[in-house]
Amino acid sequence: MNSLAKEFGVNEGTIRKKINPNNSESGKTPKPLRELAQEKVAAERQIKSISEAVATMPMVRQQTFNELYASLVEISSHAASAGAYGMATAHRLSALAHSEVQKIDDANPLASGESLRGIAALTALANESSKIGMNLLAANKDLFKPGGDDSPALNDPDPDV
Repeated sequence: MNSLAKEFGVNEGTIRKKINPNNSESGKTPKPLRELAQEKVAAERQIKSISEAVATMPMVRQQTFNELYASLVEISSHAASAGAYGMATAHRLSALAHSEVQKIDDANPLASGESLRGIAALTALANESSKIGMNLLAANKDLFKPGGDDSPALNDPDPDV
């Protein structure tokens, strides 16, 4: 392990963690490999069962099923893209509002009525633009923070990767 660590320029603990993740030094305890393997087998059985059920349908129903499945995948992809674009738009509008805030006269802020109205409008648009992304995050919040089973979240930093 020491020679591998030197060859790849990483700490020996990193190699140990990759070889035996259940005994990692990080304190995180991912699901045991056996449990993950069992879950994958169960998922593959379910997929096989669905495929067998679809295969018994008349061809027209199979085609309808496949089109529906493709549509659902496409809708999910578009919703994620809409969320990303909305958040990017919200970010840009917030930056514009922030630049307008710099123009406010601190001694007499109410004298800058036009700027204040512009800031309010930009902020309202930014908030509206972020709704899809925020709703998607809220709906998938368990993916973005460690769960009760101590499994790592998608956004957990892993400096060894």
